[in-house]
Amino acid sequence: MVSIITINYNGLTDTCELIESFRIHETYPYEIIVVDNGSYMSEGKEIQIRYPEVKVILNSNTGFAGGNNIGLKKAKGDYLFFLNNDTLIKEPILENLVTRLKMSEKNGGVSPMLKYNYSPDIIQYAGFTSFSHITLRNAAIGFNEKDQPRYRIACETASLHGAAMMVRRDVLQRVGSMTEIYFLFYEEFDWSAQLHRAGYKLWYEPEAVVYHKESMTAKKGTPLREFYLSRARVLYARRNIPGSERILSCLYITFIAAPKKTVAYLLHGKFRLAVAVIRGTFYGLISSKQ
Repeated sequence: MVSIITINYNGLTDTCELIESFRIHETYPYEIIVVDNGSYMSEGKEIQIRYPEVKVILNSNTGFAGGNNIGLKKAKGDYLFFLNNDTLIKEPILENLVTRLKMSEKNGGVSPMLKYNYSPDIIQYAGFTSFSHITLRNAAIGFNEKDQPRYRIACETASLHGAAMMVRRDVLQRVGSMTEIYFLFYEEFDWSAQLHRAGYKLWYEPEAVVYHKESMTAKKGTPLREFYLSRARVLYARRNIPGSERILSCLYITFIAAPKKTVAYLLHGKFRLAVAVIRGTFYGLISSKQ
């Protein structure tokens, strides 16, 4: 069985549409666990009323990883599928993901192809490239491109995608769950790095397609988003870049990347965003990395 874990934060309509899409299309055995991460209204209770078969956990807002880790405590499946609540399926996907993990004991995690729900022929994710060690640059393969045959080939990926990622329970028990130090952003990259260090392979599986509406939790162009992105980038470098390159990466982020972004915001009169970048970078340097 697959345990699908999703977090609801003021997203009742999206969460219900996700549940309905699995009700309509999925044939593989599964359970759904909804963690209501402190929604303003009693959305968790409403979901429980509408869908009695769904396990609902009422939680304070403990962030992306914190909410998912709470959901793990109720999960009964041998496979754990972490799925954003603003996603949908339009055909069965679980069996293809499980089959990929079953192919080898070394296959620790898998993410499906992600497409945009508003433009179903456009790809959001067909795998990730590796991070460069100093500048921490990576790319989503196929991003904003039309679906085409070369993206229909399963392959190993540097990182899973946080919107949709499945792992085996025995792998999670060995590696551990996602760290909660980030609160928002980079959790899946950090976890992917942990899985790789433990010797597991991560896969992109195009035979399973998830349609993504894009998250509304932290909207683009807001101080909240810029703060947590800036903080997470430094924390990721401190936790995952080896040796002397870790110092070089932190220096690059602090004295080149962050100032460049700050100046760009200032030139456009976006003072709150500039402050958020500075604060996020600073807190990324001083926050505990454990």
